[in-house]
Amino acid sequence: MFIINCKNYEEIAGEKIIKLAKIAEKISKKYKIKIAIAPPHHLIPLITKFGIIVLAQHLDDKKIGSTTGFMIPEIIKKSKIDGSIINHSEHRITESEIKNLVKRLKKLKLKTVVCVKNVSEAKKYAKINPTFIAIEPPELIGTGRAISTEKPQLITNSINAVQSAKNSTKLLCGAGIVSAEDVSRAVKLGSKGILVASGVIKAKNWESILSDFSRGLV
Repeated sequence: MFIINCKNYEEIAGEKIIKLAKIAEKISKKYKIKIAIAPPHHLIPLITKFGIIVLAQHLDDKKIGSTTGFMIPEIIKKSKIDGSIINHSEHRITESEIKNLVKRLKKLKLKTVVCVKNVSEAKKYAKINPTFIAIEPPELIGTGRAISTEKPQLITNSINAVQSAKNSTKLLCGAGIVSAEDVSRAVKLGSKGILVASGVIKAKNWESILSDFSRGLV
C-alpha cells in the first residue's frame, strides 16, 4: 500500500489534485500496486472517479444527525470514500475515539489507517485490528531523514508488536521518506507499504517520484 497524505499543502489546491490523482491512477496500473490519496476534505469529490483509493485525512467520533462541522464514518461511506487516516501526529485524538472510529469503520467495511508514534502504541492499537498501523515518529516527519535509515529498529520492533496481535493488521511506515532507497529499505525491513506527504506533494515531478517510490515498493 502506498498512501499519499496531501495535508493542506498549496501544491494540491483547487483542481491540482486532479493531476495528482490521474498520475497516481496511471502509476498504480503500471506497477500493479494500490495507491491511496488523502486530500483535504473539500477536494475529495474531485478524485473519487479515478482508479485509486480515497481516504479521509481525519474523521470525528460524533453521532449521525445534529452534529455540525464534523466528518463521520457513516456519511463518508455514502460519498465514495474508502476509509480514513486516524490519529495522525498532526491531529491526535483520544484512545476511546480511536477505538470507536475503528469499530464504526470496520462495520461499514471501510479501511482504517491508525497512526502511532512508538512501539507501545503499535502494540496497543493492533489489538483492535485496524487495516493498517502506520508507525511515524513525529520528530522525523517532514525532515527528509527517513525512518528506514534513521530508526530501522523502530520498524522491525513495530512489526513484531503488530504481529503479536495475531490478526490481519499490517504495518506501514512513514516520516522523512524522500527517495526510492528509503522505500526499498522500509520494505526490506518488513513494512507492507508507506505513508508519505511532503516527499511526494512537494516534489517537482509527481510522475517521476511516484514511479521511483513504486519501484521501491515492488
